[in-house]
Amino acid sequence: MNSIVDSILKYNAGREPERVALKYRAMRQDAFAFMRGTCHLFYQDWPALDKQLNDAPLAWISGDLHLENFGCYKGDNRLVYFDLNDFDETMLAPATWELGRWLTSILVAAKSLQIPKNDAIRLCQFGLDSYATTLMAGKARWLERETAKGMIRDLLNPLTLRNRKTFLDSRTKLRKGKRSVKVDGKRALALDSQEKSNVMAFVEEYARQQPNPDFYRPLDAARRIAGTGSLGVARYAILVEGRGSPDGNYLLDLKEAIPSALEPFVRHKQPQWQSEAHRVVGVQYLAQAIAPAFLSAVTYQNKPFVFKGLQPTQDRLALEGWNGKLRRMEQVIRSMGEIVAWSHLRGGGRAGSAIADEWIIFGNQRDWQSPLLKYATNYASRIEADWKIYCREYDRSGKTWSNTNRKK
Repeated sequence: MNSIVDSILKYNAGREPERVALKYRAMRQDAFAFMRGTCHLFYQDWPALDKQLNDAPLAWISGDLHLENFGCYKGDNRLVYFDLNDFDETMLAPATWELGRWLTSILVAAKSLQIPKNDAIRLCQFGLDSYATTLMAGKARWLERETAKGMIRDLLNPLTLRNRKTFLDSRTKLRKGKRSVKVDGKRALALDSQEKSNVMAFVEEYARQQPNPDFYRPLDAARRIAGTGSLGVARYAILVEGRGSPDGNYLLDLKEAIPSALEPFVRHKQPQWQSEAHRVVGVQYLAQAIAPAFLSAVTYQNKPFVFKGLQPTQDRLALEGWNGKLRRMEQVIRSMGEIVAWSHLRGGGRAGSAIADEWIIFGNQRDWQSPLLKYATNYASRIEADWKIYCREYDRSGKTWSNTNRKK
């Protein structure tokens, strides 16, 4: 079997076959989906000994930064923000690792978005300039409805009008005044009776430890389908009583936290986290302007899980909305550059990361940008070539991959 496919199967070994099959199918869609599903390959190939690409301040990076890991969510202060929203792979690493993956994602996504290559490279430079300029200010800010522009503002504005009933109707079924999670094969899959009993018992125990236990009274649960990279990892959508049935119910997300894909490749000492879930939650609290509602690290069946409010996928930015108007994409990329810089500044000076003064100096030094952009441009072509190999192998035997998934 091809070495690329062999690496993918090895990395995903032990994951739930039904959902990992969905992952493999999604990765067949285009090179950008392939990139989202193969974070481990990006860092496996990263030239860790290249001084130009690694001589950067240490940051608490999200680890899997790409265009679709920015999005809107409701914070625990009930306001809606546009920010980084995925920290599963977070580690302490040079900032260039984060930036390199982000730039590569812009260049890979450009093809499916029908953005000419030269324009995509210009977008990357806009993003780098925005990131560096924001670092120079040395102060972290945030992006919400009043400060957003362009496509991001267009995304945020309707969210203030969304009511809970509309969201629940899209994710649940209502029968005789009671809701249940909608099992549609797209956002959720059924749980067998024993697994559902275990999940419900966990939430009941969690509820007893909360100031308002009735809020967390579990009503239903299903296996959740979301994202690409983490498909196959244990994950549940849980319906709870919330503020009253049927239209005050809440949906919560319970997701297993596994070791970061970056772990085999980082050379810098990492903190001793209590668990993988504490790593994810701890850095998320550092890096985001405001953490999402209910975010916490928990233990379920002796494994670490991240527990939080379920975030709807429609709150991701529809990048196709650039509609051939490059200035709309320019504004998005500039805003993303600011967000990445703010996250690095917020985490500054914490557990080994660079302090604000170092970030200001790095922002002023632009000599690191050209080698990084050159690498991203070359690696984007590599991803396109790897994806074509993957497609050939998937079409040949991909339907059997999840059935022969090897246990770790």
